[in-house]
Amino acid sequence: MRPIIVGAVVYDPKVVVIWDIIRRFFEERGCPIDAVYYTNYELQNDALLGGHVDVAWNSPLAWLDAQHRAGGRCRAIAMRDTDRDRVTHLLVRADSGIASFEDLRGKTIAFGAKDSPQATLIPVGMLARHGLEAERDYTMVRHDILVGKHGDHVGGELEALRSLQAGTADASFALDLNWANWSTDGTADADKIRILATTDRFDHCVFTVRDEFPADRQAAFLSTLFEMSYDNPDHKEMMDMEGLKRWEEGRTSGFAALSEAIDRTSYWSA
Repeated sequence: MRPIIVGAVVYDPKVVVIWDIIRRFFEERGCPIDAVYYTNYELQNDALLGGHVDVAWNSPLAWLDAQHRAGGRCRAIAMRDTDRDRVTHLLVRADSGIASFEDLRGKTIAFGAKDSPQATLIPVGMLARHGLEAERDYTMVRHDILVGKHGDHVGGELEALRSLQAGTADASFALDLNWANWSTDGTADADKIRILATTDRFDHCVFTVRDEFPADRQAAFLSTLFEMSYDNPDHKEMMDMEGLKRWEEGRTSGFAALSEAIDRTSYWSA
């Protein structure tokens, strides 16, 4: 049987370890796969849409990019349990006196990389809905670390938090999962940094296929993927690294906030 070719972006060296564990399990179950690694999501989508990979493990922005470029002829077939219903928090210093969106006028706001859905695009969209436009109503400071990886790392997001802590920014944004980690592991003092507002809920990464991907091969891929269990020590290692407890069916209902932000910022044309 020809292996199913899966594309994955290496935002961290652990990605190779993760996919080696997954590949071995699929091989054992008689559903061979192979992984092809990319440095950025744009190249990965080139490969997906060109038929060089069968399945792409896509960021939310990459999912929308694939749909945009393919004229809606892609499917989101699976995701992590932790990819559903995420939010981003707008953070300010507790002693800043900032109590509302209106108080952010004239202030400096720190963001992650320009292509980060959670730390830049969705936050910019939320601010715009409250009448705040970048460079007109506030100074935007981006931390463009590892552009092309769509914020699948904490680099730019963490630097934005540090600028808030250092007083060079008046506000910053953090994904709820990152904030939960940082406010408990000592990276941030929850008594000194507080949440001013929270974005609408949104979904994160999805396995993406083209519409012409054969149904039987998709079914084989999904049935094997869903066999992976957090109760299996080998799978637990991988799942802890990848940040999930179980794989779930894909859905497309959680991308409205990102789609709105892309439209507001004319992201594709920019």
